[in-house]
Amino acid sequence: MNRNREWHLHEDRYFSPDPAQRSIASELYRSVAHLPIISPHGHVDPGLFVDENASFGTPADLFIIPDHYVFRMLYSQGIALENVGIPRRDGGPTEKDPRKVWQIFADHFHLFRGTPTGVWLADELNRVFGIGEKLSSQNAQSIYDQIEAKLKLPEFRPRALFKRFNIEVMCTTDAATDPLTCHQVLRKSGWEAHLRPTFRPDAVVNLLTPGWNDHVKALSSASGIDVTSYKDFIRALENRRAFFKSMGAVATDHASETAYAAELSPSEAETIFQRALKGMAGPEDAGRFTAHMVMEFARMSIEDGLVMQFHVGSIRDHNDLIYQRFGANMGADIPTHSEFTRNLRALLNKYGLDPRLTLILFTLDESTYSRELAPLAGHYPAVKLGPPWWFYDSINGMKRYFDQVMETAGLQNTAGFNDDTRAFPSIPARHDLWRRLSADWIAGLLVRGLVDLDDAHEMILDMAYRLAKNAYRLP
Repeated sequence: MNRNREWHLHEDRYFSPDPAQRSIASELYRSVAHLPIISPHGHVDPGLFVDENASFGTPADLFIIPDHYVFRMLYSQGIALENVGIPRRDGGPTEKDPRKVWQIFADHFHLFRGTPTGVWLADELNRVFGIGEKLSSQNAQSIYDQIEAKLKLPEFRPRALFKRFNIEVMCTTDAATDPLTCHQVLRKSGWEAHLRPTFRPDAVVNLLTPGWNDHVKALSSASGIDVTSYKDFIRALENRRAFFKSMGAVATDHASETAYAAELSPSEAETIFQRALKGMAGPEDAGRFTAHMVMEFARMSIEDGLVMQFHVGSIRDHNDLIYQRFGANMGADIPTHSEFTRNLRALLNKYGLDPRLTLILFTLDESTYSRELAPLAGHYPAVKLGPPWWFYDSINGMKRYFDQVMETAGLQNTAGFNDDTRAFPSIPARHDLWRRLSADWIAGLLVRGLVDLDDAHEMILDMAYRLAKNAYRLP
């Protein structure tokens, strides 16, 4: 069909069709719609903000090339990543013309119908960039021109959008060995925005990480401690955590395929570490060492006050060809079964009652919500549940989360919302979706008589703003 259609973002989108619930949801949403955004966990590159006159580049650079939610869907329909400009590790040929990349995106924009990515893209294009027509094959180049023109304007620079989006605080995710140069430059620049780093040590903890020894050498260099033993390793990690905290970090972030946590004796930890230094560690060593380090990081969080985030349940880089050709984080991470009750028992019995620890749990296995995670969060003072993560950061994912978690865990044992995104312009859309779905869920409680209107207004304020701020101990 060769025609362009106007965007129509209904002002009460995502709310229940029941008139009573819809009316209350609308009222609750509007009470928090313009609150500042707390973005305590994400992957936006801090380098975007170093130069106050920096640009996002082309529309393809902004919307497609850095966003695996977008190019993952295109790849699933047989479109080669080279054709949408994704750079290859070997420097092999990829499409360099951003207009051709954009045209492919527009030709396949229908793939995002009914998906959370489609919701975010509609919000970004319409509300952020003022695009009045739905993207299509026919209008692809004219819309490209509109976006390109706006990206050249001062009000569409990254720092300007940070202010326009009303972001109160945003946390990046940074390797344990990162010198945080961008954060240091931003501090010295006098820019008043609150951009904080987050300590991510996975590359030095997972003994099977490609180039693990090189990462350990980088840890030695960054910490000033020659890491030749397990004790040195722990000292170097504690040194880096202290540096991150001095740069404003409030949290650490850890990812593992399983939630298994169990202590090794000092001699066992040293033996495994030495095998790893010699390139002789195997999968069993790696699993035991990671489980031990989960315990160690909980101890460190109690001592230094950094909130501990634990993301569980993804088999990373499932597609070997994509990993070999393009590297990690290329949309080929697949959820897997998880277990928490037995796997976390040792950690929670040792540290779960300590008020100094905040352990925020995330999962890609929704079957654990009501069976394990909600009861754990509803019992152990240290545990809070993170919001629906990754594939479940969606309308139905949020609804399932509310239904499966809240009755048992209680609202105050959850951590509010974080956008966990690399796509900076999508941040307002993601938070808006959470606020709308939260308002609709609370409105449902109200019309069924579970809470009253005063309770409802307190709850929506918590979900939109206060829970995240409190969970991450943000000032």
